[in-house]
Amino acid sequence: MARARSLAEFQEEFFDEESCAAFLFKRRWPDGFVCPGCGERRAAALKTRARLYECLDCGRQTSVTAGTAMHRSKLPLTAWFWAAHLMTTHSNGMSARQLQDQLGVTYKTAWLLTQKLRRTMVDPNREPLEGVVEVDQAEIPFREGDAFFEPGKAGKILVIGAVEVIDRDGNQAKPRRKHAKYLDTRSGRLRLAAIADNSAASIETFVRANVKPGTTLLTDGHASYSCLSGYRHDPRVVGAMAGHVVLPWSHRAFSLLKRWALGTYHGLRRKHVDTYFNEFVFRYNRRFYRHVSFETLLGLAARHGPLSYGDIVNRDNPRKDVGRPRARRPQHMDEPESTG
Repeated sequence: MARARSLAEFQEEFFDEESCAAFLFKRRWPDGFVCPGCGERRAAALKTRARLYECLDCGRQTSVTAGTAMHRSKLPLTAWFWAAHLMTTHSNGMSARQLQDQLGVTYKTAWLLTQKLRRTMVDPNREPLEGVVEVDQAEIPFREGDAFFEPGKAGKILVIGAVEVIDRDGNQAKPRRKHAKYLDTRSGRLRLAAIADNSAASIETFVRANVKPGTTLLTDGHASYSCLSGYRHDPRVVGAMAGHVVLPWSHRAFSLLKRWALGTYHGLRRKHVDTYFNEFVFRYNRRFYRHVSFETLLGLAARHGPLSYGDIVNRDNPRKDVGRPRARRPQHMDEPESTG
């Protein structure tokens, strides 16, 4: 069971590499070590190599961070833990510039660390939204380069969002309804994505990826929603009425997103914008228990595959030989990460 930690408790529990490695071991193998090669459970910790375990049946050696978001990282585990703690518990989030000052690392290191953590904020096994879901689109400003953000000269990113409408008393995705109005509701889980346009194809792709079939969709009556089959459509034409009155929870989420983007990052850039949406959704969906989100983030990081800097910026690694067959490594070895 995840639990909240004060700053003093965090420092006391994760004070060195060994304590961090022990925590990751429990998160990765909650029922005990399982060899990724043969599936057996007998293993021995190697004293000569930090965080490395050798299977006693097949001889394969596996690090607690091998194959995770922390794979081959040269940062100490304490830096990863501090970064995850700051990003999840800070009320307004943590930019790379702020993390650089907090951890005492270079800006490039802090930026890469935040990007890797943001990419692990999406649970690969998360359940789709269900019940009654508001779906709407909005435009948010973005900036280019390192110039100061000027709202009048900023471009626009088209974003689509879906938010569950929850009954406040029963805390269920089945709000009470009287005629056309839902009574005493609050917002539930949120999903966001950038889309190219308001076409039916773009909207349908987002809805089918994030909303369970059979769900009631509350929309503004846009023509692109009419082609969605398998959903109950409840259009609310805005007309002269303010949009936040007709679709209150989606508009509140968009408003918070804009203020968060301008306040923490001074405007988002179009590149990597989906990763920032991942962070906002992660924080929004855990807004009532923010201080226990640290364990969730590291648990998700343990289930995500490794990403290099080249993967994130979509750039080939010049050190890799093109066209040359790579030497085969011993089948029983997983190279552990450096702790330096």
